[in-house]
Amino acid sequence: MKHSVMLTIASLLSILFFTFHLTDDIVRGMEPGGVSNLTAVPILVVWLYGTLVLAERRSGYIIVLLASLLGLGVPVIHFMGKGVGVGGNIGKSSGAFFFVWTLIAMGVTALFSVILSVRGLWSLPWRRPR
Repeated sequence: MKHSVMLTIASLLSILFFTFHLTDDIVRGMEPGGVSNLTAVPILVVWLYGTLVLAERRSGYIIVLLASLLGLGVPVIHFMGKGVGVGGNIGKSSGAFFFVWTLIAMGVTALFSVILSVRGLWSLPWRRPR
C-alpha cells in the first residue's frame, strides 16, 4: 500500500479518535462544555485540510506531523495526570473501557502518522525543480 494512503487513513483515524476523546472529556466533566472547546474545530479543520487537500506536499506533511504530535500528547497527559493516571476517577466510572481504548487508539494512530509524515518529508526533494 502506498505510504501517502496509509498516512491519510491513519491521520483521519486520529482525527476521529480525537473528536471521540474530546466529546468524552466534555461528557465526563473533565473539560467545560462551553464555547472554549470550539477552538478544537479550527485545529481539526487545519489537520483535515493538511491530510486531504495538501496530501503529498511538504506543507501537508508538516501540518499532519504537528497535529499528530499534538494528538500523541493527549494520551500521555491523561495517563500521567488527570483522568487515567494515579488518583484518576476514570477506572471507577461507566464507559472507562471506551475512554481508555480511545486514548490508546489515538496514541497508536498519531504515532504512526508521525512516523509516516517524517518519512514523507524525508523522501521529498529538498530543492524545487526550476
